[in-house]
Amino acid sequence: MSSTDPRLAAVRRFFETLQPQDVARLGELYGEHAYFRDPFNEVRGLAAVQRIFAHMFETLEQPRFVVRDAFAQGEQAFLTWDFIFRRPGQPDEWRIHGSSHLRFAPDGRVIYHRDYWDAAEELWERVPVLGWVLRRLKGRLRA
Repeated sequence: MSSTDPRLAAVRRFFETLQPQDVARLGELYGEHAYFRDPFNEVRGLAAVQRIFAHMFETLEQPRFVVRDAFAQGEQAFLTWDFIFRRPGQPDEWRIHGSSHLRFAPDGRVIYHRDYWDAAEELWERVPVLGWVLRRLKGRLRA
């Protein structure tokens, strides 16, 4: 496994420095027919992927990614990351820990991007009433 793959380095650099104006440049890293999936979205096509990242900047304050680990082998890569942001009008910073599985097309651009993170733990458990219910349910299901 390699953490020095130039395709992976480009993806890592792009996401760690991502700004709203960079969304238009996603085509440098993603193929025209790229597939993207996370706990809330499942889309195909560069324009749809761009809409997801544009929406992130429209609805959150100071969103940013910190890549913790990144490995590539052949045409696949895996990253672990923290996504850090503030909700509008709220001072507290939120942090979501997750991972991404990527596949590269022959031209070196990402053709498959699947994010894995626990929406219940990372988001819903922080919502006052819903969080209480989820934490209680989780407690009952523990061995």
